[in-house]
Amino acid sequence: MSTDCIFCKIAKGEISAKKVYEDDHFFAFHDIAPQAPVHVLVIPKEHIATLDDLTPQNAARIGEMTVLISRLARDLGLVEGGYRVVTNCGEGAGQSVFHIHYHLLGGRPMNWPPG
Repeated sequence: MSTDCIFCKIAKGEISAKKVYEDDHFFAFHDIAPQAPVHVLVIPKEHIATLDDLTPQNAARIGEMTVLISRLARDLGLVEGGYRVVTNCGEGAGQSVFHIHYHLLGGRPMNWPPG
């Protein structure tokens, strides 16, 4: 984990967050500035800065995270109404915390294109 990364600190419990889920590899928590009635961030506990930093050694973790996101969407009652999963890669795409994370959004209609 990175010593100065806010998401690493959240995953280690050094910064409080409204936790949705935690296991040995992942942490999910409510976004502090929600863009939908349900807005959960899902992160790997391993510090990976961006999608561009994935390697063959850690890429499987992202597949596991996708399965987790699907499970969280069911648990949060989002499946029937639909939900959106978003990740940003790089500052120009809107990534503000350089620890790979996925936004799980639901509870309202989603417009397209987003942004």
